[in-house]
Amino acid sequence: MTRTAMEWINDIGAWIEWLANPLIIPARSHAEVIVAAVAARDVKKAQAYAKKYNIPIVHKTYDDLIADPAIDCIYNPLPNGLHYEWTLKALKAGKHVLLEKPATGNAEEARDLFRHPVLTSPNAPVILEARHYQFHPAWHTFLSLFDPADIESANAIAALPGGLFAPDDIRFHYHLAGGTLLDLGTYTLSALRGIFASDPSSVDAATPRLMPPPHDEKCDEAMRATYTFPNGGTGSMSADLNARLDKKSGSWMSWFFHGWPNFTPRGMPPTCSVTLRAKNGIVDDLAIRTQTSIVLRNFMGPHVWHSIDINTTTVYRSQDGKIVREEKSTESEKAYTWPDGKGRGEDWWSTYRYMLEGFVDRVKGREGSEAWVAGEESISQMETIDKTYEKANMAIRPTSKALRSESTQ
Repeated sequence: MTRTAMEWINDIGAWIEWLANPLIIPARSHAEVIVAAVAARDVKKAQAYAKKYNIPIVHKTYDDLIADPAIDCIYNPLPNGLHYEWTLKALKAGKHVLLEKPATGNAEEARDLFRHPVLTSPNAPVILEARHYQFHPAWHTFLSLFDPADIESANAIAALPGGLFAPDDIRFHYHLAGGTLLDLGTYTLSALRGIFASDPSSVDAATPRLMPPPHDEKCDEAMRATYTFPNGGTGSMSADLNARLDKKSGSWMSWFFHGWPNFTPRGMPPTCSVTLRAKNGIVDDLAIRTQTSIVLRNFMGPHVWHSIDINTTTVYRSQDGKIVREEKSTESEKAYTWPDGKGRGEDWWSTYRYMLEGFVDRVKGREGSEAWVAGEESISQMETIDKTYEKANMAIRPTSKALRSESTQ
């Protein structure tokens, strides 16, 4: 079915409504941030939105918003396929940009955007890809518990129950750079790369579950992929925007009526796990093998709740190979604030609030926490996404016409 222009506008308006709240609510507790203006393609929707959230200025167009001299920073939550065009326009106007993930629709756009001359000029504006979970202390506590060189395997999974998004949602339209890998998969893939502290040396497998007809079959509603990393370790990720919770009925509504976790698909809550290479030794003529795994549950929303478990298993064997005894232990950690001297924060701060703190610190030229997403990191992320789509025999998302126009100037 062909959709009208107004239907697309309505979808984009709903997208912005859903995404902007993570910025507006954190801004209320930040003394240096004022959400001063909003723009949308549908002015009436923008006006209603501004009234709802007490935003004083409504601009009729995105260009008007960018041109407003009173605005210092732009938050860009537009559909993925519009990220490059409107972010570059904002940067050229001297605006700092907090850019929703994924940074762009493909690696070509990312390279052009993050290596653009405007970002190397004196007093260059700040640009940040909004991977909010990477700004929370829980994520950094998790990473501090192991050396990436020691990883044997790692896994990052996330899922959302089917029915949250309509099949014709803009997340599932190829020409808007849609697909689960570019949505929920951005989190699991970036987490996996962060765990190994490197890009994968190869994409070993990528298995999509495509949108069913008559919907856009160029888009994945779920993606699983495995990678080999430079240390020889293997990593796997999965993301699903249409998970089935109830095996009998295929409906997520049973979530309300059955016991945890029998009905829950893998990835709820979003989880990262690491298995370290075993350590071997000999004590009192017994061969000792110690294996450690570390699990972070709810890595995407650790401010609501999270757990970090360090599981250690030690097996003792006699000289003939028989198991003499086995010891298992679990240590648990949580982190809602930074250690003293590492950064500002409160235990009630959300991942978005921590991210906003880091963004403002960078704009103000202040030293903040260690959390940041550098431009080259955003490029590497998009390059891995493109390689994953290629391995899955799927088309890389189309490049913005704005880039083509930029390259001919």
